[in-house]
Amino acid sequence: MLAIDQGTTSTRAIVFDSGGVPVATAQRELRQFYPHDGWVEHDLEDIWRDTTVVCRAALEQAGLGAADISAIGITNQRETTALWDRATGEGLHNAIVWQDRRTAETCRKLHADGAEPLVADRTGLIIDPYFSATKLGWLLDHVPHARERAERGELCFGTIDSFLLFRLTGGAVHATDSSNASRTLLFDINTQDWDEELLRLFGIPRALLPRVLDNSADFGVAQAEFLGAPVPITGMAGDQQAATVGQACFEPGMIKSTYGTGCFALLNVGDKPVRSTNRLLTTTAYRLDGKPTYAVEGSIFVAGAAVQWLRDGLRVIADAAASERHANDLPDTQGVYMVPAFTGLGAPHWDPDARGALIGLTRDTGVSHIVRAALEAVCYQTRDLMECMAADGGTPPSALRVDGGMVRNDWLMQFLADILGIPVERPVVTETTALGAAYLAGLRTGVYASLDSVSRAWRRERLFEPAMDEADRARLYEGWRRAVRRVRSDLA
Repeated sequence: MLAIDQGTTSTRAIVFDSGGVPVATAQRELRQFYPHDGWVEHDLEDIWRDTTVVCRAALEQAGLGAADISAIGITNQRETTALWDRATGEGLHNAIVWQDRRTAETCRKLHADGAEPLVADRTGLIIDPYFSATKLGWLLDHVPHARERAERGELCFGTIDSFLLFRLTGGAVHATDSSNASRTLLFDINTQDWDEELLRLFGIPRALLPRVLDNSADFGVAQAEFLGAPVPITGMAGDQQAATVGQACFEPGMIKSTYGTGCFALLNVGDKPVRSTNRLLTTTAYRLDGKPTYAVEGSIFVAGAAVQWLRDGLRVIADAAASERHANDLPDTQGVYMVPAFTGLGAPHWDPDARGALIGLTRDTGVSHIVRAALEAVCYQTRDLMECMAADGGTPPSALRVDGGMVRNDWLMQFLADILGIPVERPVVTETTALGAAYLAGLRTGVYASLDSVSRAWRRERLFEPAMDEADRARLYEGWRRAVRRVRSDLA
């Protein structure tokens, strides 16, 4: 199975065998564009070119041809919004990335107009620039003639999964899956369909929208020119939902947290959506055979992106691996906290106007203190989410399954277990986002008979047990909460 994992900062392709073991991997870093403060964009042609390059490279590395691939699974950065020409497949504008905050004022107006209860009831989400609807509205209003062309059915909207599917099938298929649709603010997670009232609220023509399928479905066939022979596309999910599948979190109460550009924790809540009273999100975890399973999600905008900033912005580390060495060099940060609100604060604060800060600096503060503070912030933000999940009345998890590029950092995983006070489980395959896409593709083609067979394939590589004294845990976390209060724009 070939998994396409199109993320925020890179595009990768991984070939998996039927046991869920990676056979070959190829990856390319993705350019980011920052036209204005709080704006983040991607070039759709960069994404398409990189996808083509990494898929071909992974097959070459594995010594395989297209005929050896049973199916393709796609997983993607969610909420990132693309608008393209239905006839040519060409983008009308750069994609607006999920981190982008340009529609904050639009969201404030919708709040003031009292739209939040309707949106929360239908979508399980809150009104925030994070999601796709206001981004799409911005494109329709700012790209010349876009709205008129959309009304005439000449344009397509989609998240990156839809765009890749459209290109892979030569424009034959405009579709998405339930998990990606549930992140747009336009999809009713109760009825599992686009909602006419929401479309009117956000001013979105229905003609733009893709068809919504299960996560394991016949999405179409990648044309022969892509890999050399036609290959069916049978799995699709947003990155965090794909990671939930890759971590085999199929029972209510199971939870995973993914550490990539951002950090996203999903708690399986079963076949009925559960409304959070602590500003977490309710979302479709996955839908199989027409039956949705739901999750409560906490979304943190900056995790690995903070380490990337240390590397590329401040240039105080040469690579991400150096962050672990810096953290190990110190007994603590001497009271330094980093609040990485570079593009606002996500759950549970949802403050688009907050900005990042380093707090507690003294003349003794060095690079290692700042680097360690960036890593600690990832763990504190995860605890924020876990505290909210507990306050919502959920069963406290007995362990947290983790994945994503950052979890290779042993120091970080131990501090995470310490600050949460529960064990942290790291799987053998940490790229569970791509693995989940492969599992979904394999479920459709018969490689896996059921979710039970996927669960049996999951393997733990290491268990991190909490070792921190409770008093130290409470003291450190309270320092974090004070730091967050100082950057919150709504508390200024």
